[in-house]
Amino acid sequence: MLVARFDINTCKMKYTELDVWLNSRRLVKSVYDVTKSFPKEELYGLTNQIRRSSISVPSNIAEGCGRKSSKETVQFLFIARGSIYELETQLYLANDLEYFSEEKLKAMLKQVETCLKLLNGFINYYRNK
Repeated sequence: MLVARFDINTCKMKYTELDVWLNSRRLVKSVYDVTKSFPKEELYGLTNQIRRSSISVPSNIAEGCGRKSSKETVQFLFIARGSIYELETQLYLANDLEYFSEEKLKAMLKQVETCLKLLNGFINYYRNK
């Protein structure tokens, strides 16, 4: 479900009220929480990469919403989607390295799936605009 306020003069959505943006922020928080316990030698490796890919999601949603055309917006939404897939892969890798439990992986992947569904819906909204 898209939650947004429209500005009648510009037809722009306030991105800070979008479910997709809010959910991706929660995902960033979860990523930071889980990576706090990663080994110190991963600080500039997997820890940094996972954090960066998670931050990229809400950042690209925001940047896309600031663009003038739907085509430009969709381009940034696709970048955000790519970052979600990158994050998903990195979570599997961290689990393979036993940095967190299977239960934690399942919980994180559920958040990833929710964000992905919301983002795909938002992309379809803009493509049909």
